[in-house]
Amino acid sequence: MGAPRIHGELKKLGFDISESTVQRYMPKKGKRTTGQNWKTFLKNHMKEIILIDFLTVPTINFKLMYVSVMIEHNRRKLIYFNVTKNPIAEWCIQQIRNLLFNYDAPYRSFWQNGYVERVIGSIKREWLDHVIVLNENHLRTILKDYISYYNKYRTHLRLNKDSPEDRPIQIAGKINKIPMVNGLHHYYFRKAA
Repeated sequence: MGAPRIHGELKKLGFDISESTVQRYMPKKGKRTTGQNWKTFLKNHMKEIILIDFLTVPTINFKLMYVSVMIEHNRRKLIYFNVTKNPIAEWCIQQIRNLLFNYDAPYRSFWQNGYVERVIGSIKREWLDHVIVLNENHLRTILKDYISYYNKYRTHLRLNKDSPEDRPIQIAGKINKIPMVNGLHHYYFRKAA
């Protein structure tokens, strides 16, 4: 968890400190650079783009499961996923149909890019690297748990350190926490006295 995410959590708890103060206590990392043209394109079409990619997950008996992940680019919200042992073209097309049937999206184009790959990296680092997947149903169940946490509580830089489903800033009350995703992460909130 980097300084921007920690700062986002502190901001949601009503602490008025700067990100640079949090950064001062974090280990130093190399800076990342991104291409301006790609960034400008995505910014201009953000509300119309749904991002799709696949993630592979090994099970306890070393069989690979394939997860189709779809996110709404504008709010970085995970809007659809499904799991299969065999991702043939017909299955992939059906996933897109399922998304369009179940989700009223301002839908124009799909595009695989670094943003959905970053989400997949988060899913792996923050959840799947810490569990042993038993089978397809188990994978589906644990992904639902993580996606609920991701959409409701996890802060994002692009969203001004808010979660995809807007979280209000809390400034009064005692700070409490609720374990999420089998205790790997926590939801911090203020409880009125």
